[in-house]
This record gives sequence, C-alpha cells and structure tokens, in this order.
Amino acid sequence: MRLIILILGMIALAFYIPEKLRGYTLKAVFRKSIVSVLFIAVAVSAGASGRLPVFVILGLVCGLLGDIWLDLKYVFPLHDEPFTYAGFISFGIGHILYVTGLLLQYGTGKYLPLSFVLAAAAAGLVSVLEGPMKLVYGKMKPIVLAYGFLLFSSVFVSGGLLLSEGCRTLLAFFAGSVLFAVSDLILSGTYFGKGKDTALYIISNYLFYYGGQFLIAYALVFLV
Repeated sequence: MRLIILILGMIALAFYIPEKLRGYTLKAVFRKSIVSVLFIAVAVSAGASGRLPVFVILGLVCGLLGDIWLDLKYVFPLHDEPFTYAGFISFGIGHILYVTGLLLQYGTGKYLPLSFVLAAAAAGLVSVLEGPMKLVYGKMKPIVLAYGFLLFSSVFVSGGLLLSEGCRTLLAFFAGSVLFAVSDLILSGTYFGKGKDTALYIISNYLFYYGGQFLIAYALVFLV
C-alpha cells in the first residue's frame, strides 16, 4: 500500500510541476494539495506506534497548509504578505512538531544543546549572507530568522539523535530534513531574490521539498 501511495505521489508531482510552470492558478494549488495529501497518507499508512507518529503527521498537515498558503500568495498577489506569513507560520509550527515528537520519542540526547546552537548559527549565517546572495528580506527578516532556526533545528536535532541512536527512522528523518532545508534555501532565492524564478529553480525546489517530506513520512515505517 505504501509503495502505491509513493508512486501516486510521484505521478501527482509530475502533473503538478508543469501546471505550476504554466502559471500561478487555483488549478495548480489544487494539484499541489493532492501531492501533499499523499505524503500525509504515507505517514498514516505506516501504522507506527509511539509518540513520534502523531507529531509527524500533524507536522505534515502543517506542511500541507503551508503549501496552500504560499501558492495562494501568487494567485492573489494583493494579499501576498498575509499568505506569506501564514506559510512561514504553518511550516514553522510543523518543525516545532517534528522536533517535539523526536524528543518525546528518543529523549533529549547528549547532542541536544549543540544541535540548537548549530541551528541558531545556521539561521544567523543565512541572515549574514543576505547581501552576498543578493537577497532582500526587508521587513520579513525577523520571521525569516525565526523560521530558519526552527528549520535547522529539525536538521540538527534529528542529526544529533541519529548519532546517539543510529536507527533507520532517524536516518530517514535526518535525510528528509536535509532535503527540506535545501529546498527552502532554493526557495529563498525565488522569494527574496531576482531572476531566480526560472523553471530550474522551481523544479529543483519541489524535487528537494517533496523528496524531504516523503522521506520524513516514510521514516515512520521503520519505527519499532
């Protein structure tokens, strides 16, 4: 069943990307939401027990909401700002849920303090490199920094726990969170830079993003 859902997810993504490249429409938003529903379905189909599954599934639902808000910012450009904030907040809550679930499932681990220090440093680096990367965050810089910290917390907390526990669930989750972070770094160029909304940027963003979300969802399959 999970394999079927994954295949359906890849098919849905293949239908969504061309629609997105043609323009920002409600039809594209609808197709995108189908892909997001399918990564949630992968997590649900795992039927895993423990504390982590609930938080992962809720985090994926937040991802679905974030997907919708961030596409609607283009469909309704007059409401760009509120939809952008809604997207950042939804994804930020998702990362809080991911980290909370990991800590409840596996404990804090000896690398936890270092994980948060590295997350803060990575978010700070993204801010410092705003100029060299030719990005302009403007008044959204505070939420970009806050979101960056939450995003990198998912990466470094799962990585730290992986070093301590060494299980397949954490390996898949860490790999997924890294792909998620790469996707967001690409997306920052599209949102806050110029000339970075080409087909190559759009396609690479979604391949990394959905690859990350499906991996995070599939991590529950290995949970014992």
